[in-house]
Amino acid sequence: MRQCVQAERLLWPLGSGPVMSGPPTPEHVLDAQGNSSPCRKDEDAREGTQSSHRMLGFSDALLSIIATVMILPVTHTEISPEQQFDKSVQRLLATRIAVYLMTFLIVTVAWAAHTRLFQVVGKIDDTLALLNLACMMTITLLPYTFSLMVTFPDVPLGIFVFCVCVIAIGVVQALIVGYAFHFPHLLSPQVRCSAHRALSRRHILHLVLRGPALCFLAAIFSLFFFPVSYLLMVTVIFLPYISKASSWCRDRLVGRRDPPAPSAEVFSFDLHEPLSKERVEAFSDGVYAIVATLLILDICEDNVPDPKDVKEQFRGSLVAALGAYGPHFLAYFGSFATVGLLWFAHHSLFLHVRKATQAMGLLNTLSLAFVGGLPLAYQQTAAFARQPEDELERVRLSCAIVFFASIFQFAIWTAALLRQAETLQPAVRFGGQEHAFMFAKLALYPCASLLAFAATCLLSRFSTAIFHVMQIAVPFAFLLLRLLVRLVLATLRALRSLRPPQPLPSQAPEEAQSRLLPSSC
Repeated sequence: MRQCVQAERLLWPLGSGPVMSGPPTPEHVLDAQGNSSPCRKDEDAREGTQSSHRMLGFSDALLSIIATVMILPVTHTEISPEQQFDKSVQRLLATRIAVYLMTFLIVTVAWAAHTRLFQVVGKIDDTLALLNLACMMTITLLPYTFSLMVTFPDVPLGIFVFCVCVIAIGVVQALIVGYAFHFPHLLSPQVRCSAHRALSRRHILHLVLRGPALCFLAAIFSLFFFPVSYLLMVTVIFLPYISKASSWCRDRLVGRRDPPAPSAEVFSFDLHEPLSKERVEAFSDGVYAIVATLLILDICEDNVPDPKDVKEQFRGSLVAALGAYGPHFLAYFGSFATVGLLWFAHHSLFLHVRKATQAMGLLNTLSLAFVGGLPLAYQQTAAFARQPEDELERVRLSCAIVFFASIFQFAIWTAALLRQAETLQPAVRFGGQEHAFMFAKLALYPCASLLAFAATCLLSRFSTAIFHVMQIAVPFAFLLLRLLVRLVLATLRALRSLRPPQPLPSQAPEEAQSRLLPSSC
């Protein structure tokens, strides 16, 4: 037993953590293949426990799916061919998109609380696994409650049921905390051996229950004045940042509190610390993969010709029937390329990130929220052929979704540059060999979508052609981007070399004085 503990400490020393900020997580005690050490496996078998690594992967995948499928009620907004894309329809879509963004961000708050929770809980047993499954089952009900909210916006029942689900998630997570602290062998070694175990329990309970507490108030207000409920649910999203701002103001007015005792600094759970890079990447990859998969669902559902129509309208020619769906397939290929290239830009950025800040985490969540809206952009572009009279508004909506999904990626890069010595690898910092290329890669989609939006304002008759040209041109620009960046940099160096060299101001008096002095022998 003592050898196992010593081996575990060698794999996971106290006070150490990953390159990313934040406390160490149970994943870091695994070997290169993602398996536990043999000593630890024997110890877990005797205690009836197991590593939480695979369960966390399952939970991350499920939460990313739930957050992404929130867009489906928005994409399935029924607009008849006779109905124009007027202000009433635009207002309906805007309302549904706003509610989607709010619920998406609330799901990410639940994911962050779940991640923090299993930084405290290092192992699981059968009871803990069942409690986690109950938490996941409750989370899977959120898309249904969101559908009620957007379908019946004036009926408070949808808001009430959504808040009840969030409260249930918090209650189950609190039960996990109580169960794990009742059986300390399930806790991570740092918490189990700490003299401040009760403080850690209060800390993590505060984290998992603060959102459900606000949703409890929102559920009450939904019964008689539901606009306050929406305000309280938005507060759930920004509560960590409000708490940090209030702490900063309190420190400015009253003075900074005394630092914690040295024994408490070995393992702490700062509510304002960003999550580990690996968990953020896993959740982000899940969102991108699910969005890319959702695009094909409408192709499979709506673009398979009916055998009766093929026989009557196309004289039995399946090729001619499929040709009628050509614009839909064009919209699918363009939308898939957009999702794939945005993922590639995200992957390239986080490949060079050493440490994430809290601002970078918030910007990444906002970017993922608009990435989740890309199926709606596909729906709008696929409707060009059916409703050409509304193509201008649909093109602008699609450009806006792509712009916000990409501009928040660029904002992550900008936030990282503000603390580049701490957050970025040397190659992509100011003056690094990859800095200009990374800048161009992240700026390509914001510039292209903004240019397409502006072009549709000037050339509204060609809005569809402009949008399709953007979708086709951007992938080719990605292929030629490194060459284009090198050409631009070489041109700038050539122009700089053509300028005559100017002496420095500090050298001019010395040169004038040297002419007055006699030359040396």
